[in-house]
Amino acid sequence: MISIPENEIEITFSRSRGKGGQKVNKTSTKATLRWDIYNSQVLTPEEKYKILHKLHNRITEKGELVLWSQSERSQSQNKEAVIARLNDLVNQTLIPEKVRIKTKPTKSSKERRIKSKKRISEKKKLRRKIDY
Repeated sequence: MISIPENEIEITFSRSRGKGGQKVNKTSTKATLRWDIYNSQVLTPEEKYKILHKLHNRITEKGELVLWSQSERSQSQNKEAVIARLNDLVNQTLIPEKVRIKTKPTKSSKERRIKSKKRISEKKKLRRKIDY
């Protein structure tokens, strides 16, 4: 299990959105995390490629993964939450995919398919106009 060290992460804080009134308007509790994948010392080149490939829609043009958290009311809790999300996301991405084992359709499934096709064919034949 890979854990990204905090010296590779840049965290900034800003004001959260949503309800909360005066407290939300005055405090910067939203934690935004930026992690530069290209310059990471923790990952091998193969792992970097896998992450860049699988998370391409979440990565900026500079090669940074940007995540944020604003669900909690304090900076420290949001910081912990966003770091945990980053580690979970990286570890989920690096899990190898299971190889699909090809199987052939069984004899009974082929028969069921043909029987169903014939039933539909008969139904459509009954809809045709009769030529005398």
